[in-house]
Amino acid sequence: MRRLHYLPFAGLLLAALNAAPVGAEPKGADQPPPLAPHRAVYELTLSRSGGVGGVANARGRIAFEFTGSACDGYVQNFRQITELNPAEGDSKVSDMRSATFESGDARQFRFKIETKTDNARSEDVDGRAQKSTQTQLAIDVAKPRPAHRDVPETVLFPTEHVRHLIAAAAAGEQIVETKVFDGSGDGQKVFDSMAVIGKARTEPSTEKGAQSAALKALRRWPVTLSYFDFGKKDHSPAYVLGFDLYENGVSGALVLDYGDFALKGEMTELTLSPAQNCGK
Repeated sequence: MRRLHYLPFAGLLLAALNAAPVGAEPKGADQPPPLAPHRAVYELTLSRSGGVGGVANARGRIAFEFTGSACDGYVQNFRQITELNPAEGDSKVSDMRSATFESGDARQFRFKIETKTDNARSEDVDGRAQKSTQTQLAIDVAKPRPAHRDVPETVLFPTEHVRHLIAAAAAGEQIVETKVFDGSGDGQKVFDSMAVIGKARTEPSTEKGAQSAALKALRRWPVTLSYFDFGKKDHSPAYVLGFDLYENGVSGALVLDYGDFALKGEMTELTLSPAQNCGK
């Protein structure tokens, strides 16, 4: 069964056009609201299938929780359960869980990811990454096997990435290219990413979970985010993620494109908590 990559929310989610400095907002950007602590649930269904790796049917669920602030750091808890039914053979159930912490200054990142297929023993990834300078990323992995990697490039962590996407979208940017690290794969993978950002939308969403009055007052942008193996942007992307990005960091209307098939994720539940402001 094709291995499903867990979503890089903020996580999603998630360097401005022409490599603006990390942490800097593009010129002319509106000041977006703080990222909102929230819990969202997405129901997954098969959107498209074809090719040798296609499936006859698919279903699943994503539960995502985001808490924290720029002063205390950000915590993300994520779980995705997916059942894939091939045209021939038995169905396969994938269960992925991740827990990450990212410091408010985007210099420290800790990650723990567990993946289980059917009743097989889980595959665990556990490690941490830190930026010793603005252009140096050091990755230390404890599981699945001890490893160390230095990346002499400007690399964004997930929450840092989504904050940068929101700032670029608010500034009217349409293309955002950057390198990102989220701890997925064997814990050492760095991805090249390219986001294509559409025009802001203000009309109400039809998603059940997006009926909150707090979301109806916010702009959102359609984003198509392609992930490439490091140094291989001229090749086909490893996978493509489509979503509506709200200016408070919530994501809706998911499309997870794995090439031979794609899953649609409708936000069915959303619980927002007050944003935490750093004390003076």
